[in-house]
Amino acid sequence: MHDEFERLYEQYHHSLFQYLFYMVRDRETAEELVQEVYIKVLHSFDTFEGKSSEKTWLYSIARHVGIDWIRKQNRKKRKWLGVLGPLSKEEMRDPAPLPDEILTAKDDVREIYECMKACSADQRQVLMLRYVESLSIKEAAEVLGWSESKVKTTQHRAVKKIQDLMENRENLEERRAGD
Repeated sequence: MHDEFERLYEQYHHSLFQYLFYMVRDRETAEELVQEVYIKVLHSFDTFEGKSSEKTWLYSIARHVGIDWIRKQNRKKRKWLGVLGPLSKEEMRDPAPLPDEILTAKDDVREIYECMKACSADQRQVLMLRYVESLSIKEAAEVLGWSESKVKTTQHRAVKKIQDLMENRENLEERRAGD
């Protein structure tokens, strides 16, 4: 079991870190959550039945760990907001680095990631699993606990939204250049 666990760690550690980093937008937190994922893997390794691939199993665990962390943070924020009273938009802005800052410096990719902010959380997760982590429709569905058709529909809507946003940005830049 030790060798198998070590292989899983070596093979998926970086990808799981990127996936969790995108969810939580903080390097240290993502590193802690990856460790939590592997602790859960260690505890449940004997119960893994192989009904899904090990990759989808790991991403499913990572997804649940990330969602649990986000829920805890939201509870903490609600508690503090009640104590502190209403905050301005500037005070609530998250200073954490964005995924595009660590993934690539290319303008096109940066723009896509910027446009992804306008997508719903479900759409962003599907895009990350499909295009960044290269999971198949079936694997993404297993990780998310959805039907394949829901993954396809969510992906289609997300891609369409990003295309529309990028086209609108291009049109705006062309108009500015013409002025």
